Amino acid sequence: MEYLVTYDVDTTTPAGAQRLRRVAKICEGHGIRVQKSVFEVACTAAQLPALRQLLSDVIDHTVDNIRMYRLTTGTLQAVERLGVAQLAPHHGDHIL
Repeated sequence: MEYLVTYDVDTTTPAGAQRLRRVAKICEGHGIRVQKSVFEVACTAAQLPALRQLLSDVIDHTVDNIRMYRLTTGTLQAVERLGVAQLAPHHGDHIL
């Protein structure tokens, strides 16, 4: 399964800045950062609920926003890139 995960965490308070760091850390553990608040995630159907729950447990549901776009398999390998963007190695070995 391939997902594009984006987030917007309210950082106007110290607690918000902490939530932002925690959301980023969770996403880094599951996918590859392609922009500051955008991650490409390749996962199994079994891994997805855990990712969703981790993110849900961290955010403030009244001010934060996470979007998870399910992509057709193979989409991450077919991304059109402009500028300095590089193809992310989703299906290779990852060191966490």
